[in-house]
Amino acid sequence: MVKYVFVTGGVLSGIGKGVVTASIGKLFQFRGFTVDAMKIDPYLNVDPGTLNPIEHGEVFVCEEVWRFQPVPGQVFSIAEVDQDFGTYERFLDVDMHPQNNITSGQIYLTVVLKERFGEYLGKTVQVIPHVTNEIKKRIVEASCRRSLDV
Repeated sequence: MVKYVFVTGGVLSGIGKGVVTASIGKLFQFRGFTVDAMKIDPYLNVDPGTLNPIEHGEVFVCEEVWRFQPVPGQVFSIAEVDQDFGTYERFLDVDMHPQNNITSGQIYLTVVLKERFGEYLGKTVQVIPHVTNEIKKRIVEASCRRSLDV
């Protein structure tokens, strides 16, 4: 069963959460564990590709393109992720996948479209449980792409 380590730091940018995450992952690799890294960003953009690089920093472009499908028939191609993914790749020597960059925009888009397409069967859609369940689902989906320990 996959184990999860969460590195948090609030909304403060540039304090080194990405380097800390990659370093912890490397320590696990030294102990023989297979690891991956993901990042959950609070911004409402679907991906950082359209963010102002002066405000957010440069994007990292993954080798793979992820076909994000919040509901059947709605597909978004994503390859641009947060710049921390470059750090993860260098430290961990692993090709990062765009699915590992979860944004609030992806989560809310999925929840709203599911509501529009009737998946919640008339229930009142709320942050708890609908948004939190979608976040947990995305974390599990990203960690199931390959065989991981941490």
